Amino acid sequence: MARLAKPGDVIALSISRWPIRRPQEGADDGATITTHKEHAMKITVETLARTDLETVWSAYNTPDDITQWNSPSPDWHSPRSQVDLREGGTFNTRMEARDGSVGFDFEGTYTKVVPQRLIEYRMGDGREVAVHFDQSEDGVRVRTIFDAETENAPEVQQQGWQAILDNFGRYAETRVSAR
Repeated sequence: MARLAKPGDVIALSISRWPIRRPQEGADDGATITTHKEHAMKITVETLARTDLETVWSAYNTPDDITQWNSPSPDWHSPRSQVDLREGGTFNTRMEARDGSVGFDFEGTYTKVVPQRLIEYRMGDGREVAVHFDQSEDGVRVRTIFDAETENAPEVQQQGWQAILDNFGRYAETRVSAR
Protein backbone atom coordinates (compact mmCIF):
# COMPACT_ATOMS: atom_id res chain seq x y z
CA MET A 1 0.00 0.00 0.00
CA ALA A 2 1.30 3.50 -0.86
CA ARG A 3 2.13 5.98 1.88
CA LEU A 4 1.73 9.74 1.94
CA ALA A 5 4.84 11.83 1.40
CA LYS A 6 6.33 13.47 4.48
CA PRO A 7 8.39 16.69 4.74
CA GLY A 8 11.89 16.04 3.41
CA ASP A 9 10.75 13.29 1.01
CA VAL A 10 11.47 13.58 -2.72
CA ILE A 11 8.53 13.21 -5.09
CA ALA A 12 9.05 12.91 -8.83
CA LEU A 13 5.81 13.02 -10.78
CA SER A 14 6.22 12.52 -14.52
CA ILE A 15 3.02 13.14 -16.44
CA SER A 16 3.42 14.26 -20.02
CA ARG A 17 0.05 15.86 -20.87
CA TRP A 18 -3.24 17.07 -19.40
CA PRO A 19 -5.66 15.86 -18.21
CA ILE A 20 -4.05 14.22 -15.25
CA ARG A 21 -5.43 10.72 -14.79
CA ARG A 22 -5.54 8.79 -11.56
CA PRO A 23 -4.04 5.36 -12.31
CA GLN A 24 -6.20 2.31 -11.72
CA GLU A 25 -5.02 -0.13 -9.09
CA GLY A 26 -1.88 -1.86 -10.37
CA ALA A 27 -1.69 0.22 -13.57
CA ASP A 28 1.66 1.58 -14.76
CA ASP A 29 0.98 4.97 -16.40
CA GLY A 30 4.52 6.36 -16.29
CA ALA A 31 4.03 8.45 -13.14
CA THR A 32 6.70 7.90 -10.56
CA ILE A 33 7.07 8.90 -6.95
CA THR A 34 10.52 8.70 -5.43
CA THR A 35 11.31 9.49 -1.84
CA HIS A 36 14.65 10.16 -0.20
CA LYS A 37 14.65 11.66 3.28
CA GLU A 38 18.07 13.32 2.94
CA HIS A 39 17.06 15.62 0.04
CA ALA A 40 14.42 18.23 -0.67
CA MET A 41 11.26 17.02 -2.41
CA LYS A 42 11.74 17.01 -6.22
CA ILE A 43 8.95 17.17 -8.79
CA THR A 44 9.39 16.42 -12.51
CA VAL A 45 7.16 17.62 -15.34
CA GLU A 46 7.70 17.25 -19.07
CA THR A 47 6.18 17.98 -22.44
CA LEU A 48 6.97 17.32 -26.09
CA ALA A 49 7.13 20.27 -28.49
CA ARG A 50 6.79 18.97 -32.04
CA THR A 51 9.22 21.43 -33.56
CA ASP A 52 12.97 22.00 -33.85
CA LEU A 53 15.39 22.61 -31.00
CA GLU A 54 16.32 26.16 -32.10
CA THR A 55 12.67 27.24 -32.00
CA VAL A 56 12.10 25.59 -28.61
CA TRP A 57 15.21 27.15 -27.06
CA SER A 58 14.35 30.60 -28.37
CA ALA A 59 10.69 30.44 -27.29
CA TYR A 60 11.70 29.26 -23.81
CA ASN A 61 14.24 32.05 -23.25
CA THR A 62 12.99 35.13 -25.12
CA PRO A 63 11.02 37.59 -22.92
CA ASP A 64 8.46 38.46 -25.62
CA ASP A 65 7.75 34.76 -26.10
CA ILE A 66 7.64 34.00 -22.35
CA THR A 67 4.82 36.53 -21.90
CA GLN A 68 2.80 34.56 -24.48
CA TRP A 69 2.97 31.11 -22.86
CA ASN A 70 3.84 31.48 -19.17
CA SER A 71 0.52 30.87 -17.41
CA PRO A 72 -1.18 27.82 -15.90
CA SER A 73 -4.69 28.79 -17.10
CA PRO A 74 -6.49 31.41 -19.22
CA ASP A 75 -7.28 33.54 -16.14
CA TRP A 76 -3.54 34.11 -15.49
CA HIS A 77 -0.91 35.85 -17.60
CA SER A 78 2.67 37.13 -17.54
CA PRO A 79 2.64 40.80 -18.53
CA ARG A 80 6.43 41.20 -18.45
CA SER A 81 9.62 39.17 -18.45
CA GLN A 82 13.35 39.91 -18.25
CA VAL A 83 16.06 37.35 -19.06
CA ASP A 84 19.86 37.55 -18.80
CA LEU A 85 20.60 33.99 -19.95
CA ARG A 86 24.12 33.31 -18.70
CA GLU A 87 25.60 31.72 -15.59
CA GLY A 88 25.18 34.34 -12.87
CA GLY A 89 22.55 36.16 -14.94
CA THR A 90 19.04 36.67 -13.58
CA PHE A 91 15.46 36.38 -14.77
CA ASN A 92 12.20 37.88 -13.56
CA THR A 93 8.76 37.13 -14.94
CA ARG A 94 5.69 38.78 -13.45
CA MET A 95 2.73 36.38 -13.12
CA GLU A 96 -0.71 37.81 -12.34
CA ALA A 97 -4.35 36.91 -12.29
CA ARG A 98 -5.97 38.69 -15.25
CA ASP A 99 -8.44 40.38 -12.88
CA GLY A 100 -5.51 41.90 -10.93
CA SER A 101 -6.50 40.21 -7.66
CA VAL A 102 -3.12 38.53 -7.08
CA GLY A 103 0.33 38.35 -8.62
CA PHE A 104 3.96 37.59 -7.92
CA ASP A 105 7.43 37.83 -9.44
CA PHE A 106 8.92 34.50 -10.52
CA GLU A 107 12.63 35.21 -10.32
CA GLY A 108 16.00 33.61 -9.91
CA THR A 109 19.64 33.34 -10.91
CA TYR A 110 21.02 31.03 -13.60
CA THR A 111 23.61 28.63 -12.17
CA LYS A 112 24.35 26.61 -15.34
CA VAL A 113 23.53 27.21 -19.00
CA VAL A 114 24.42 24.71 -21.74
CA PRO A 115 22.89 26.19 -24.92
CA GLN A 116 20.06 24.11 -26.38
CA ARG A 117 20.61 21.36 -23.75
CA LEU A 118 20.26 22.49 -20.13
CA ILE A 119 19.33 25.41 -17.91
CA GLU A 120 19.76 25.28 -14.15
CA TYR A 121 18.71 28.08 -11.83
CA ARG A 122 18.08 28.94 -8.21
CA MET A 123 14.83 30.71 -7.45
CA GLY A 124 14.65 33.68 -5.10
CA ASP A 125 13.52 31.41 -2.24
CA GLY A 126 16.56 29.09 -2.67
CA ARG A 127 14.82 26.23 -4.48
CA GLU A 128 16.63 24.76 -7.46
CA VAL A 129 15.37 23.92 -10.94
CA ALA A 130 16.88 22.04 -13.90
CA VAL A 131 15.35 22.25 -17.39
CA HIS A 132 16.51 19.67 -19.96
CA PHE A 133 16.00 20.01 -23.72
CA ASP A 134 16.28 16.68 -25.57
CA GLN A 135 15.88 16.48 -29.37
CA SER A 136 14.12 13.37 -30.69
CA GLU A 137 12.56 12.27 -33.98
CA ASP A 138 9.19 13.58 -32.76
CA GLY A 139 10.40 16.99 -31.60
CA VAL A 140 11.97 18.33 -28.42
CA ARG A 141 11.21 16.88 -25.02
CA VAL A 142 11.41 19.57 -22.34
CA ARG A 143 11.75 18.16 -18.82
CA THR A 144 11.75 20.33 -15.71
CA ILE A 145 12.85 19.04 -12.30
CA PHE A 146 12.23 21.41 -9.40
CA ASP A 147 12.41 21.54 -5.63
CA ALA A 148 8.92 21.60 -4.18
CA GLU A 149 7.92 24.40 -1.85
CA THR A 150 6.18 23.66 1.44
CA GLU A 151 3.11 25.89 1.17
CA ASN A 152 1.16 23.88 -1.44
CA ALA A 153 0.66 20.13 -1.88
CA PRO A 154 3.11 18.50 -4.31
CA GLU A 155 0.25 17.47 -6.59
CA VAL A 156 -0.94 21.09 -6.85
CA GLN A 157 2.58 22.25 -7.71
CA GLN A 158 2.97 19.49 -10.29
CA GLN A 159 -0.34 20.40 -11.93
CA GLY A 160 0.53 24.12 -12.11
CA TRP A 161 4.03 23.61 -13.52
CA GLN A 162 2.71 20.95 -15.93
CA ALA A 163 0.01 23.30 -17.22
CA ILE A 164 2.59 26.03 -17.85
CA LEU A 165 4.94 23.62 -19.61
CA ASP A 166 2.11 22.26 -21.76
CA ASN A 167 1.22 25.86 -22.72
CA PHE A 168 4.85 26.33 -23.67
CA GLY A 169 4.83 23.21 -25.88
CA ARG A 170 1.71 24.34 -27.72
CA TYR A 171 3.10 27.87 -28.13
CA ALA A 172 6.45 26.62 -29.50
CA GLU A 173 4.62 24.45 -32.05
CA THR A 174 2.50 27.36 -33.31
CA ARG A 175 5.50 29.69 -33.32
CA VAL A 176 7.26 27.58 -35.96
CA SER A 177 4.11 27.30 -38.09
CA ALA A 178 3.66 31.07 -37.96
CA ARG A 179 6.98 31.66 -39.83
